Amino acid sequence: MMEQSPTGLENIRKICVLGLGYIGLPTAALLANRGFEIHGVDVVQSTVDTINEGRIHIVEPELDVFVQSAVNSGKLKASTEPAEADIFIIAVPTPFHEGHVPNVDYVKAASESIAPYVKEGNIVILESTSPVGTTHMVEEILKNNGVDTSKVHIAHCPERVLPGRIMLELVQNDRIVGGLTPEATEKTAKFYESFVNGEVLRTDAKTAEMAKLTENSFRDVNIAFANELSILCDKFGINVWELISLANRHPRVNILQPGAGVGGHCIAVDPWFIVDAGGEDAKLIRTARERNDYKSEWVVKKIENTAAELEKKNGNPAKIACMGLAFKPNIDDLRESPALYITRRLAESRDNIIAVEPNIPLNTDVEKKLKISNNTFKLADVFDALEEADLIVFLVAHKQFKRLDYRGLDCLDFCGVMNKNY
Repeated sequence: MMEQSPTGLENIRKICVLGLGYIGLPTAALLANRGFEIHGVDVVQSTVDTINEGRIHIVEPELDVFVQSAVNSGKLKASTEPAEADIFIIAVPTPFHEGHVPNVDYVKAASESIAPYVKEGNIVILESTSPVGTTHMVEEILKNNGVDTSKVHIAHCPERVLPGRIMLELVQNDRIVGGLTPEATEKTAKFYESFVNGEVLRTDAKTAEMAKLTENSFRDVNIAFANELSILCDKFGINVWELISLANRHPRVNILQPGAGVGGHCIAVDPWFIVDAGGEDAKLIRTARERNDYKSEWVVKKIENTAAELEKKNGNPAKIACMGLAFKPNIDDLRESPALYITRRLAESRDNIIAVEPNIPLNTDVEKKLKISNNTFKLADVFDALEEADLIVFLVAHKQFKRLDYRGLDCLDFCGVMNKNY
């Protein structure tokens, strides 16, 4: 009798996961705890070493427990080089080049690296959020590197998880699977159905790629509306949080919350993939993306103007505390973070900027974590910042900030921390 995998899928025992970041590592750890043999790959040696010690290099609830269990059981091992497997999952970054041109270099490199190990019957899954046509590019790279792709099942299954809830949503959320052939779609979907409680929806590769870009562009457009409202309300002297709360009482209105901009590895990036390919036909998506980028510039000007008024009043340079550096509440993820961008912009013209990010411990290599080339601002404890600063600027609605007593302090709130309607 043929040996069964932990999920009942024939011959599926070993999985090679390329990219051990915010998506790859949780996926690898989850699958390892389901009984698969996981060979994780990352180009950063320190990341590989950390994982092999059963520790994690990113902040995500419950991930540390999953990784420790997977490593201790011997089901998860990390390396800088791929290995033979039954399934290859590519979960590497897809940022953009200068001018918002999609950058699929990491996908290309990952595809080339696995080519010597891919054999007949293998499944190759691209999970990285990608421009339309990238899954076909993976096939071409494998073919050009000697792989008979007619005997390999290649598909796209975009991740759909929320940082802070990744371990839960990897299992609960519906997934979209689009293969380059109907057989690839079906085989890949069966694999996901072995550990996903949500529905696994089948389509073709290009539609799956466009679906993920559409989901994030939808949110970007709606956030742009909220951010524009916040700018208008500031101009009109209206509390935007109260306004949105009242408007959302309409049964068919659901306005999102404004912020200091839009960040993260998805919403701040993915719409540009559509704009790049769609050109002039992507007018609304381009405008929303530009509007959300502009919100960060508007925030910088608002802070500078308020600081100038304080300096005129007090006769001294104002110390500014930027509360929050992550791209969203209650995580340490700094990718495309508008809060970090705003803090750096302020530090370009000031030497009295204090930054507070409670999700990054003060005893870590802060300069490396924040990618600071020189000491342009200092990271401080929440309460030290409140004591030192002349102006408190809330950029991210971390739960730690909502418990603060900021009465009597000069504050600017761009994320709803101080508002009872949020």
